[in-house]
Amino acid sequence: MEEIGNLFMTTRESAGVSLKEASEDLDVDEVILENIEDGKPGAFSDVFALKECIINYAKYLGLDSDKIVDEFNEYIFEATSKIPIKEIEKQIAENNKEDNDLNKIISPYTKKTIKNRSYIFVIIYTIAAILMLITAIWSIKQVTVKSQNASSINNRK
Repeated sequence: MEEIGNLFMTTRESAGVSLKEASEDLDVDEVILENIEDGKPGAFSDVFALKECIINYAKYLGLDSDKIVDEFNEYIFEATSKIPIKEIEKQIAENNKEDNDLNKIISPYTKKTIKNRSYIFVIIYTIAAILMLITAIWSIKQVTVKSQNASSINNRK
């Protein structure tokens, strides 16, 4: 990243363009261009925005943007692909522990989740029974109302 920054700075200075002038022309904060020239990618929270800014800056300075993007991609790959061995070993140990936990034989009498599930089934069955009772009462009421209406109509005749 420092090579890219140095290339930008020397190209800009040899063209006689100030950092302020470049930032105004690109409509980018001067601090952003300064961080790029200093080779500080950590100052950016978004790698894709940084990459876009590098492309625009390279085009502005008349440099080969494809070549510079390739260099930037190599830098990012090298910076992000080096995972310490300790972290890899730690992750493998955690994965093995999870696998061992899954392979343990568990007695059905010690499972706590079954007890929790039984409460859910009791609640569902209770709600279903109440709904059936309400439906039965409503049906009986409808039948008695219809029979009363029919008998009152017959009495009027």
